Amino acid sequence: MYSYSLLEPGCFYLIQEKEDEPVTLIKITVETDLCLYITQYEDMPVMVWKKKNDPIFDILELLSDDKVKEWEAVYNDSADAYYEEEDDE
Repeated sequence: MYSYSLLEPGCFYLIQEKEDEPVTLIKITVETDLCLYITQYEDMPVMVWKKKNDPIFDILELLSDDKVKEWEAVYNDSADAYYEEEDDE
């Protein structure tokens, strides 16, 4: 079992918060003495505070800068497609 205290600000991680939950991409945005402000990337970004001692079942991967750029291109393309569909209605 891991905790959010192991994660570094400005970095993207693939984590599994609980054993029976899907893998989630997160970015650590702000660090305070006791908490982290994180962005969870789902259909839309979700920003939440987490205590540094909150448990994480598994930290699967720290994404490299190249993988972050690759993911951003795909994520932004799919978000643009979503908004274009709304405009057509």
